[in-house]
Amino acid sequence: MIQSLFSTLLGVIVPLALPVVAGALLSRYKQLEIKPLLTIVLYYLTPALIFDTLMNAEVSSQDVYLTLGFSISNLILLWAAANILGRLMKLPANDIAGLTLISAFTNSVNYGIPLILLAFGQLGLDKASVYVVLQMVIVNTIGVYFAARSHFSIKGAIKSVFSLPAIYAAMIALILRSLDTSLPIGIVSGISMIADSYSPIVLAILGIQMMNVKTDQLDRGSQKAFWTGMGMRLLIAPLVALATLSLLNINGILHSVLFVLACMPVAVNAGILAQKFDASVKVVTKCILWTTLISFFLLPFIIVLVQ
Repeated sequence: MIQSLFSTLLGVIVPLALPVVAGALLSRYKQLEIKPLLTIVLYYLTPALIFDTLMNAEVSSQDVYLTLGFSISNLILLWAAANILGRLMKLPANDIAGLTLISAFTNSVNYGIPLILLAFGQLGLDKASVYVVLQMVIVNTIGVYFAARSHFSIKGAIKSVFSLPAIYAAMIALILRSLDTSLPIGIVSGISMIADSYSPIVLAILGIQMMNVKTDQLDRGSQKAFWTGMGMRLLIAPLVALATLSLLNINGILHSVLFVLACMPVAVNAGILAQKFDASVKVVTKCILWTTLISFFLLPFIIVLVQ
């Protein structure tokens, strides 16, 4: 157990931590602008990675159905748990909205993809690809609804999803696979080369984002919401994920990959939505920072347990 833990720390967490630390140092000493980097990731690297992964992924139709079932069921259960706990704790509406974002959305893209690749190899990334695409859709539709029900527009949500090039990359890959065809080898090689650069860049961006997270002092009410959010993400969310995986009878490497992704820290996008719709932004951003820091120590134990 201890040997496996150290092996995971050295083989998975240390390689992940290096670009994160590099990004944090760049942000601290060079005041690196993050918006252009996010544009590169969103419109250049992510579509290439999704296309390359889906074109080569060894994923069965059963894997797709199980992943879809897990994503929806887990989301509903976490939404219910966050709302029930928020009301029991007598949190105001904006804190409950923030708690829902903290509970339901994990950093499965920027942090999860490179982690799964290092921990479970290409087969693990294949299994994760469907979940990652689903999360992109869910965050930009249901995530908006969670953050601001009064501002929610179905038309706006659909528009936000189809403004993401990764969605089109996924659709093209699935169409090509269904037709049992491919693009010319030169284009495929170019896309693969772009996809290979995804992990170090997004991890550096994660380091920059962590440095930019505001850690203002919280008042007593916000402190209660913060600790409730930490408990939801670190304790209740993994238990809900285990229960969902058991109910759906998901096992093997798909079980391991989905459980690890469900235990990731709070998604940075949750902070963006919270800020945009005033969903307890200080609480959400502080949870992003602390769950990410804790994850560097917690995730090795989880990976060792499920491998």
